[in-house]
Amino acid sequence: MKQLFALAVLLVSFFSYSQKKPNAIKVTYQKVNMGTPVEENNPILVFSNSENSRISSKSILDNKAEFPIEQLIINYTDNSYINIAKLSTDKSSATRDSLSLKKQSFELLPDTKTILGYKCKKARTIINSNTIEVWYTNDVGLKGSPSLLGQNLGLVLETIRNGNYVVTAIKVEKLKDASTYLDIIPKNIKLIDMVTYRDMIWKARFTTIEVFKDEVINFSDASKSNDSILRFANGTIILKKVKFPEIKPGSQTYVELTEQSNGDAYDRTGSVFAIPVDEEHSFFNGLKNGITALPLYENGNGKKYYGVTLDGNYTPLLELIRFFTPFGIKQYNHVKLKDKVWHEIVPYRQEISELQSKLSNKEYWIGTFIGNYDKGGHKINLSITIHQDNNLNNKSNFVLPLFNTTNVMEMAQQDYGTMFSSDNGLEVNFVLDKNIKNATLRYITTGHGGWEAGDEFVPKKNTILLDGQQAFAFIPWRQDCGSYRLFNPVSGNFDNGLSSSDYSRSNWCPGTVTNPEFISLGDLKAGKNTIIVRIPQGASEGNYFSSWNVSGVLIGNE
Repeated sequence: MKQLFALAVLLVSFFSYSQKKPNAIKVTYQKVNMGTPVEENNPILVFSNSENSRISSKSILDNKAEFPIEQLIINYTDNSYINIAKLSTDKSSATRDSLSLKKQSFELLPDTKTILGYKCKKARTIINSNTIEVWYTNDVGLKGSPSLLGQNLGLVLETIRNGNYVVTAIKVEKLKDASTYLDIIPKNIKLIDMVTYRDMIWKARFTTIEVFKDEVINFSDASKSNDSILRFANGTIILKKVKFPEIKPGSQTYVELTEQSNGDAYDRTGSVFAIPVDEEHSFFNGLKNGITALPLYENGNGKKYYGVTLDGNYTPLLELIRFFTPFGIKQYNHVKLKDKVWHEIVPYRQEISELQSKLSNKEYWIGTFIGNYDKGGHKINLSITIHQDNNLNNKSNFVLPLFNTTNVMEMAQQDYGTMFSSDNGLEVNFVLDKNIKNATLRYITTGHGGWEAGDEFVPKKNTILLDGQQAFAFIPWRQDCGSYRLFNPVSGNFDNGLSSSDYSRSNWCPGTVTNPEFISLGDLKAGKNTIIVRIPQGASEGNYFSSWNVSGVLIGNE
């Protein structure tokens, strides 16, 4: 009898010990998107005790994570949390929030299911139009979650976003102590506000090259170069030398520009372009020594055009983006119209990933041109951002500028692109040393001539021929210009109830960028090739004439 009693006591003691709540736990979570595991070798790791929990990952603990490295420490005693970020090897940041956890609201549902042997309850919430289901258990006696969501419900073992993105616990390990994992907040780290913290995290995810900051592009004899910024054509062109880092194939690269009027009231042609520093024969020669230092192009219409086409070792300007200023944004915002609140600044942001193999690990003069005749001119900011990625569409390794008729030296005697008055149009011969696969012409075109019969306001067909055969033809035309009315405080108002900025134009609007056309040319064999651009340019009327700014870059794979 005594033996049976002793056995019963032993079983009760064993049962009680096995059901004892752990002091701390480590939970491993797997991510699955649309049924496919995500980052299988880098699961989310959560460490938790009665007072705190930490959200981290395997790569962070293994010291293999890429910057920025971000972790969270939740404090259950006061419902606060601290974001800790390592932005680089020598730069860290942190912020604290004591409100977000308290504001979380859930619909508690009667559904139950078992995950890893634990009975779980279901809760649901909607965040930014996303429906999120949370499965949590109270059987462990500790709290924790793979995200901030559901921290106070219990131990969250699964979250499901919109029915397709699932984070599920695949292992729960009991620990005697987790203080080593939870005590990671640097003692002397300075806390910053949440908005600043998020901005620092965001910017740490990509490389930013600051080119111009609050620089004026104007027309004035007083516009002079300094140690870092070169100015040409009476200040209508500014240049800065930029060293690009290595850009991995598949990455994405953007040009970001902002503009405000600093006195000029008109819509103007603008261009951001690149000139190789290491090329002996480049557009830079024309800037330094005058336009006639560049190769001459003629097509039989009696005019001379300098520096517009590929010629031997000379390559024309590599145009990154084409943009157009609006009518007097910021400077003329004092003009009052009923129900019109003018924007303060016009932003332009355009992807140029197709050109990045040409820029990678090289030094360029990066320039910006705005054609104007105003002493105040325009104020701009320009930056280039590089975002590491593995985009299959951005892996071309061959880039060859072929032509650019935009007269960025307009204020230094470079003629307008009026060669299309001749049936010969614009002809460019080029020789390929190797076969090029998936050759594509990156083609930017805008029509100009600002009177009723001018090509700015008349649709004109652009035809591109490759080796005598038509490769592409289209009518470049923008019909959405009225969408940008609030960028244009001094756009002229007409008797028909429209403003000048409302009018449709030949592939541009005041206050926009012009998107390139990507024209497939197929696979090109090594040897000589010819591209011809034909546009039925309108005839001149007195002092009024039409012109076309076209640029073409051949891209593909060697």
